[in-house]
Amino acid sequence: MPVQNEKLGLIAGNGKFPFLVLDAARAQGYEVVVAAIREEAFPDIESHGAAAVHWLSLGELSKLIETFQREGVRLAIMAGQVRHKQIFSSIRPDWRLAKLLLSLTTRNTDSLLGAVAKVLAAEGITLEKSTWLLEPLLVKAGVLTNREPTEQERKNIEYGRVVARQLAAHDIGQTVVIAESACVAVEAMEGTDATIERAGQIMRSLDGDGGASTLSRALTVVKIAKPNQDMRFDVPVVGVKTIEVMRAAGASCLALDAGKCLLLDGQKIIDAADAAGIAVVAEGRAS
Repeated sequence: MPVQNEKLGLIAGNGKFPFLVLDAARAQGYEVVVAAIREEAFPDIESHGAAAVHWLSLGELSKLIETFQREGVRLAIMAGQVRHKQIFSSIRPDWRLAKLLLSLTTRNTDSLLGAVAKVLAAEGITLEKSTWLLEPLLVKAGVLTNREPTEQERKNIEYGRVVARQLAAHDIGQTVVIAESACVAVEAMEGTDATIERAGQIMRSLDGDGGASTLSRALTVVKIAKPNQDMRFDVPVVGVKTIEVMRAAGASCLALDAGKCLLLDGQKIIDAADAAGIAVVAEGRAS
């Protein structure tokens, strides 16, 4: 348990993730100082019980450090999506971030956020695992839904994991969408939900000439962690919205990495999947 009035810094992106971390941290007695990313964080974070909320741009690394140091923050968590395309968009980096960007040999998420973590550490701010306070929400191994994957869906999962691991090893994306052991869509900067939507559009386009496609319409979504996933940032997450997007796209199965993916809406995700007839399965693997 934290000592009385110990402060925790929360670097908040978009989605529900930051709110869950904030609630869990407060329940354990932390005073939470939020650094809300202006381009991403939801305005509601202002009224969610944080000790302080400071808004800053993606490019303001010096302001982030100065804010935490002024507030007496020595331990911090990154939580919430920062869209990859947003990271490399028209943000204006301050001198510290510009220097960091120039030092990178590759401009993927791992290299950028890893470098940010090193800068924070050099300034006396330790970045903790983003799942540290939310261990119960990490997906458990096994079939999570009433329906188990079919034989074809299991073949899709097996093939999809091979493809996804190759992509994840290069920090390209974490999600692939498969139909009858054919890769329909892979994730890049657009994010998981957009990838699934695109896969649905591709499958619908195969009927454009009025003929029947040789591929089954039932899509399998495979979402994995990266090899040696750094649990401090870019942790795979799914929510009820993912299930809704899958249903609209015609996806019937979701495969995850056990112990490496957060179910942001907990049991509600499984209930939504059961209602949609979607099978959800998680498999363990070495990190």
